[in-house]
Amino acid sequence: MRNRPEPTRPRRADAVRPAKTHLIVLPGGAYATHSAHEAEPIVGWLTGLGVAAGVFGYPLNVRHPEPLLALRAEIRRLREQGAERIGLIGFSAGGHLAGHAALAPAADPRESVQFAVLGYAITSMETETYRPSRIILLGEDATPDLRRRTSLDRLVTAQSPPFFLWHTAEDHYVPAEHTYRLATALAAYDVPHTVHVFAHGPHGLGLARGAGDAAAWTTFAASWIAEQIDAPAGSTTNSHR
Repeated sequence: MRNRPEPTRPRRADAVRPAKTHLIVLPGGAYATHSAHEAEPIVGWLTGLGVAAGVFGYPLNVRHPEPLLALRAEIRRLREQGAERIGLIGFSAGGHLAGHAALAPAADPRESVQFAVLGYAITSMETETYRPSRIILLGEDATPDLRRRTSLDRLVTAQSPPFFLWHTAEDHYVPAEHTYRLATALAAYDVPHTVHVFAHGPHGLGLARGAGDAAAWTTFAASWIAEQIDAPAGSTTNSHR
């Protein structure tokens, strides 16, 4: 009787060594939807750089703090799987959520964020620009205190992680003022950061391929992300620009 070959056993997921650094991609969409071109295409770009990444579908059409709590739970999950450094990359409203998770005080050290990349992000809930996101997240009658506590520039401290910020001067939905506000706060606290504001391009560019000078953001960000990954544990890289 001929011996039958042993069936191939599937590898257990926990037998695969997890990446030590993982980037969470947060697409925009005004807290009402997830913009597809700011999701999987971003993961594909990061994977091409050799960086572990995945899209997180944060809750939509809900009030603060539900999106933040959900993202923090995802960060804890990745830490439990072995990730040591967590980076966030968000666009527009997803950029607001990324910045919020990176800057807001957290009681659990497993929820810490080591660096963040924000593209044309909503950073201030105190301005009247791009009101739809604020209404969904905070409601029509949000108090001045709540608007202040959910504005990224108000949350920066000397212990904040490094940021890479990019925007376009022609963005009429989320004006570049939002990036300038956050950059000013980061500079005031001497937090490592890089800022690129390109002259041309509308809101929602995503990878910005074929969008002129703004397409260079991925080249600049790739170099910056590599610096963050290579940084010794507990340190930051000083890259003011």
